[in-house]
Amino acid sequence: MPVNETAACATTHPLTQPRTGPARAPGRSRGRDAAHPARPAPVVRDLRGRRAGQGPGVLLFGPGDVVVVTGLPGGGKSTLMRRAVPGPRIDSQDTRDRWDARLAGRLPYAVYRPLVRLAHYAGLRRALRTGEGLVVHDCGTQAWVRAWLARAARRRGGALHLLVLDVDAGTALAGQRARGRGVSRYAFRRHRRAAHRVLHAVERGDLPGGCASALLLDRTAATGLRRIGFPGEAARAGTG
Repeated sequence: MPVNETAACATTHPLTQPRTGPARAPGRSRGRDAAHPARPAPVVRDLRGRRAGQGPGVLLFGPGDVVVVTGLPGGGKSTLMRRAVPGPRIDSQDTRDRWDARLAGRLPYAVYRPLVRLAHYAGLRRALRTGEGLVVHDCGTQAWVRAWLARAARRRGGALHLLVLDVDAGTALAGQRARGRGVSRYAFRRHRRAAHRVLHAVERGDLPGGCASALLLDRTAATGLRRIGFPGEAARAGTG
């Protein structure tokens, strides 16, 4: 059962996300759909504006769920995933780092960027085929990727969930400087427009198709997260 938003924002206990998919469109209750009861409406939880320690420290999702972490470049997506995700995760930054280690000294990144993207999506496809719960880094500009992830989650009996990092442009640019690597002004404007579209849609409760829930996080809420996980991770780690 989805946790009440007020309770979720005021506790440090694990927060469990709904395991069912998005609501079925109205007016489709006959024929084939009659055998499938309508699913609950998507859940949106706003964890922004809380003092440190007031938000949940652990987010738990269902087996087979796909969790998409989205926000501005430099906003802390990769930092959050590396710190809080002990299980399977797919981060395009990790893919780039591997290719940079091999080619950065010999070729400009623009030359091998298409190969990095191909490698990233190939790795994402392999991870999805395992059927395990998965956390995915999302740049926010490719809506088709979220649609693909929603379909993949649904096929394996899971659901898509969004973690939206609401970080202002100045903080994101500072994050890029701190890591010593940034995006062009044009690319950042494009990312900023896409991030605003996603953020404002979620604030209205208008989630992307196939999305079962969304969490809105500011820096404080994101910093307070110690783990983002799925059932059975501890057991798998113990047998690995």
